[in-house]
Amino acid sequence: MTKLDCTVTNCLHNSDHHCCKQAIIVDGSKAKDCCETCCGSFDENKDGAFHNLFKTPESRLEIDCEAVNCVYNRDRHCEADHIGIAGDGASDASHTECATFKMR
Repeated sequence: MTKLDCTVTNCLHNSDHHCCKQAIIVDGSKAKDCCETCCGSFDENKDGAFHNLFKTPESRLEIDCEAVNCVYNRDRHCEADHIGIAGDGASDASHTECATFKMR
Protein backbone atom coordinates (compact mmCIF):
# COMPACT_ATOMS: atom_id res chain seq x y z
CA MET A 1 0.00 0.00 0.00
CA THR A 2 1.07 3.55 -0.71
CA LYS A 3 1.56 6.31 1.85
CA LEU A 4 -0.66 9.23 0.87
CA ASP A 5 -0.48 12.85 1.96
CA CYS A 6 -3.37 15.01 0.78
CA THR A 7 -3.48 18.82 0.90
CA VAL A 8 -7.03 18.96 -0.50
CA THR A 9 -8.42 19.99 2.88
CA ASN A 10 -11.90 20.79 1.56
CA CYS A 11 -12.44 17.23 0.33
CA LEU A 12 -15.11 15.30 2.16
CA HIS A 13 -12.66 12.43 2.73
CA ASN A 14 -9.74 14.51 4.08
CA SER A 15 -8.85 14.44 7.76
CA ASP A 16 -5.52 15.81 8.98
CA HIS A 17 -4.02 15.62 5.46
CA HIS A 18 -4.92 11.94 5.14
CA CYS A 19 -7.75 10.23 3.29
CA CYS A 20 -10.55 8.42 5.12
CA LYS A 21 -11.22 6.14 2.15
CA GLN A 22 -9.51 2.75 1.93
CA ALA A 23 -8.77 3.30 -1.76
CA ILE A 24 -8.76 6.18 -4.24
CA ILE A 25 -8.44 6.51 -7.99
CA VAL A 26 -6.12 8.88 -9.82
CA ASP A 27 -7.47 9.89 -13.23
CA GLY A 28 -5.46 11.14 -16.20
CA SER A 29 -5.21 8.47 -18.86
CA LYS A 30 -3.48 10.87 -21.29
CA ALA A 31 -1.47 12.80 -18.68
CA LYS A 32 2.05 13.90 -19.51
CA ASP A 33 2.38 16.18 -16.47
CA CYS A 34 0.98 16.14 -12.93
CA CYS A 35 -1.42 19.01 -13.75
CA GLU A 36 -3.16 16.65 -16.20
CA THR A 37 -4.03 14.19 -13.40
CA CYS A 38 -6.70 14.46 -10.72
CA CYS A 39 -8.11 12.61 -7.75
CA GLY A 40 -11.18 10.87 -9.13
CA SER A 41 -12.33 10.17 -5.58
CA PHE A 42 -12.64 13.88 -4.67
CA ASP A 43 -15.94 15.02 -3.17
CA GLU A 44 -16.25 18.65 -2.12
CA ASN A 45 -17.10 19.28 1.52
CA LYS A 46 -19.30 22.31 0.87
CA ASP A 47 -19.06 24.91 3.62
CA GLY A 48 -17.13 22.45 5.79
CA ALA A 49 -20.45 21.03 6.95
CA PHE A 50 -19.34 17.39 7.09
CA HIS A 51 -17.08 16.13 9.85
CA ASN A 52 -15.89 12.57 9.63
CA LEU A 53 -17.10 10.75 12.73
CA PHE A 54 -17.00 7.16 11.54
CA LYS A 55 -13.84 6.52 9.56
CA THR A 56 -10.23 6.77 10.60
CA PRO A 57 -7.81 8.61 8.32
CA GLU A 58 -5.67 6.14 6.39
CA SER A 59 -1.96 6.92 6.07
CA ARG A 60 -1.52 4.03 3.60
CA LEU A 61 -4.10 2.95 1.06
CA GLU A 62 -4.70 1.31 -2.28
CA ILE A 63 -4.41 3.67 -5.23
CA ASP A 64 -5.92 2.71 -8.54
CA CYS A 65 -4.35 4.79 -11.26
CA GLU A 66 -5.48 5.62 -14.77
CA ALA A 67 -2.36 7.76 -15.42
CA VAL A 68 -0.76 5.02 -17.50
CA ASN A 69 2.14 7.27 -18.60
CA CYS A 70 3.43 7.54 -15.00
CA VAL A 71 6.55 5.60 -14.00
CA TYR A 72 4.77 4.43 -10.84
CA ASN A 73 1.80 2.94 -12.70
CA ARG A 74 1.81 -0.83 -12.87
CA ASP A 75 -1.30 -2.46 -14.29
CA ARG A 76 -3.39 0.57 -13.29
CA HIS A 77 -2.19 0.54 -9.68
CA CYS A 78 0.24 2.98 -8.08
CA GLU A 79 3.53 1.39 -7.03
CA ALA A 80 5.06 4.53 -5.45
CA ASP A 81 5.99 4.27 -1.78
CA HIS A 82 4.60 7.75 -1.13
CA ILE A 83 2.44 10.17 -3.12
CA GLY A 84 0.91 13.57 -2.60
CA ILE A 85 -2.48 14.72 -3.79
CA ALA A 86 -2.56 18.52 -4.15
CA GLY A 87 -5.28 21.06 -4.76
CA ASP A 88 -6.21 22.98 -1.62
CA GLY A 89 -9.32 25.04 -2.32
CA ALA A 90 -10.57 22.65 -5.02
CA SER A 91 -14.26 22.71 -5.78
CA ASP A 92 -14.15 19.73 -8.15
CA ALA A 93 -11.78 16.91 -9.09
CA SER A 94 -10.24 18.85 -11.98
CA HIS A 95 -8.70 21.25 -9.44
CA THR A 96 -6.74 18.41 -7.81
CA GLU A 97 -3.65 16.57 -9.02
CA CYS A 98 -1.26 13.77 -8.20
CA ALA A 99 1.83 15.82 -7.35
CA THR A 100 3.99 12.68 -7.57
CA PHE A 101 3.21 11.93 -11.23
CA LYS A 102 6.39 11.41 -13.26
CA MET A 103 6.33 10.77 -17.00
CA ARG A 104 7.82 7.45 -18.17
